[in-house]
Amino acid sequence: MQNHFELFGLSAAFGLETEVLERSYREIQSRVHPDRFAHAGDAERRASLQWTTRVNEAFQTLKNPVTRAQHLLALHGVDVAFETNTAMPPEFLMQQMELREALESATAAKDASRLDTLRAELTQSRRVLEEHIGEAIDAKQDYRGAAQLVRKLQFLDKLDSEIDSAYESVE
Repeated sequence: MQNHFELFGLSAAFGLETEVLERSYREIQSRVHPDRFAHAGDAERRASLQWTTRVNEAFQTLKNPVTRAQHLLALHGVDVAFETNTAMPPEFLMQQMELREALESATAAKDASRLDTLRAELTQSRRVLEEHIGEAIDAKQDYRGAAQLVRKLQFLDKLDSEIDSAYESVE
C-alpha cells in the first residue's frame, strides 16, 4: 500500500505546499468520486467509495501539520507516542501552565481581546515550532528529535481548541 505522500505524487517531506496537495487531491477525487460510478456495478461503486475514503483520510492527514509529522515519523519507524510519553522539558510545561492560567482568567472575565492576544501568541509559537519540525525532519533527518517537537505541537493544538471553546463561552 502506498503512503499518503505517494498517493498524491508528493515527496515525503514535512514542508509541503498545500496548494499542490489540494490540487492533487481534487484531481484524484474527480477520478474516483462515487458520483462518477453511480451507474456502475456494485463492485465498482464499492471500490470507488473505498478509494474516496482513503483519499479523504490521506488528505486530512497531510493537511494538518501534527498528523503530517506523525505520518512522516511513522514512515521512518518513529512513534510520537503522545499517549504514553508525556515527558516534557520543565520550561515548556511552565509555559503551558502560564498559558492555561491566562486562558482561564480571560474566560472568567469574558475578555475576548485577551483571547485574541493568546491566540496570536499561540499562532506564533506554532509557526516557530512547525519550522523546527520541518528542519528536524527534512533537513537533519532527526526523527527522534522531531517526535519531541511534535508532542509540543500537540500540546499547542489542544490549547488552540480550548481557546476556541473559550470564545464560545465569551460570546
